[in-house]
Amino acid sequence: MTDTVDVLAVGAHPDDVEWGCGGTLAAFVAGGASVAIVHLTSGELGTRGSAEQRRDEARGAAEILGTSPPVFLDCRDGGLLGGTDQENALIDEIRRFRPRLVLMPPPSDRHPDHTRAHQLVRDACFYAGLSRRATGSSLARRAHRPLTQLHYFLHDALASFATPSLVVDVSATWQTKKAALECYASQFGSGDAEATCADSAETVVSQPAFWAAIEGRSRAFGQQIGVEMGEPLGSLTPLAFGDVSRLLDLGRP
Repeated sequence: MTDTVDVLAVGAHPDDVEWGCGGTLAAFVAGGASVAIVHLTSGELGTRGSAEQRRDEARGAAEILGTSPPVFLDCRDGGLLGGTDQENALIDEIRRFRPRLVLMPPPSDRHPDHTRAHQLVRDACFYAGLSRRATGSSLARRAHRPLTQLHYFLHDALASFATPSLVVDVSATWQTKKAALECYASQFGSGDAEATCADSAETVVSQPAFWAAIEGRSRAFGQQIGVEMGEPLGSLTPLAFGDVSRLLDLGRP
């Protein structure tokens, strides 16, 4: 049995992946692709919810999305500073899963961990392709560099610098994404917060307006490509098209 997957989605904290590209992951699964999720931390510094609770929530979300059980690394919430140890931990997962596509946090975002996670994932994807980059794992010589790396968007999706390279039609998987996010009761709950986490303080993402913003953003990006719901993805490098006939379908849902 192999761990190889088509798509690997990496997030700084549990709920980042589901929020940023949950509809896209569900669409991949619906189309028959295999998907894995790596959370770089367990969100242990978050205002609400314990690390154990957030890991449990992440497992429930992954089951709803149809991915393999999520992997949790110990890259330290609030301490995503890169370096050899954190790179090696992620390199091992990249070499184990050997994905064709990696989805990662945005290159710039309100939360410093999201920005730092982007650079960590990019660095690990590069170093994973160097056979002489040892990590201490038995997989160290099985070099693998993902063919494509794209980033999803989080807080700053509508900022002037956050122009997507493409928008995915997630109209058919929007409810699946919403159900996955609802697993994170510690983060997105409001009135019953005391029942779901030790600290019931309100945060930016626990406000009802945040749910409306997630839906509104998806509708706004969907409108740009003529569909109900869309998820933006970005690329820092040109996207390759070997088959020019595919260019005829760009812009069509």
